[in-house]
Amino acid sequence: MNLSQIKLIATDMDGTLLNSNHEVSKLFFELFEEIKKHNILFVAASGRPYYSIVEKLSAIKDDIIVVAENGGIVAKQDTLLLSTPIKKDNLSKVESIVDSNHHIHPVFCTKLKAYFKSASNGHIKLLSEYYPTFTVIDSIDDIEEEIIKIALYHDQDSEQYIYPLVKELESDYKLKISGKNWLDISDDLANKGHALDLIQKMYHISKEETLVFGDYNNDLEMLKLASYSFAMENAHPNVKEIANFETKSNNEFGVEMILKQLIEAKNNLLV
Repeated sequence: MNLSQIKLIATDMDGTLLNSNHEVSKLFFELFEEIKKHNILFVAASGRPYYSIVEKLSAIKDDIIVVAENGGIVAKQDTLLLSTPIKKDNLSKVESIVDSNHHIHPVFCTKLKAYFKSASNGHIKLLSEYYPTFTVIDSIDDIEEEIIKIALYHDQDSEQYIYPLVKELESDYKLKISGKNWLDISDDLANKGHALDLIQKMYHISKEETLVFGDYNNDLEMLKLASYSFAMENAHPNVKEIANFETKSNNEFGVEMILKQLIEAKNNLLV
């Protein structure tokens, strides 16, 4: 494995760069300073909203590109590079499905904030960890802005308890199981792979010059665009099947371990 040619790093956040307490390590920020010296482009790609990613990476927010809402938004230094809102044609159908099952808690994501349903009152503290800027509503009709993504949360398992209820929507939207408890509904082009492809073309960076980290199904398209694709040890089996390499878990500094190897490879070129 020769990491000396890498020009672009893209990493998922939850379950990948963030530990189980949703924290970014001090070690990562130290390694990022070395990455900057080598003029490597860094992309934070997450199902989280833009403002939540920026909050987690506030110390380096001006030096990175943010891919938010699973690719629905791409921004650099608050400049919007891409926005892919969801089609509104069948939103009432989505709302009807969700409202019929009280164990599913929807988050309607717009560019600047999220909307929680009042019926999810007991889960608002939990949902706000991922979507800290929010308004509570009674109906989807209360939302005036464009909706970028609908995130659905289930306490136990999204693949088992949400997907069977919404799979009929796949002809209209992209459905992604993005975590143990999450399923995301978005436009077909709102995925991390489409966003990363845009960035690669914009900066003339090839697949062979790209390093990607991921842990769940919403990372699959992005992982396919990198020769150096890494699944976390804690990753979904689908991710491990697609990725070319594997690293330690998010709680064992799996991303940082590979970044150290990358920096060492780059430094050896200077010797």
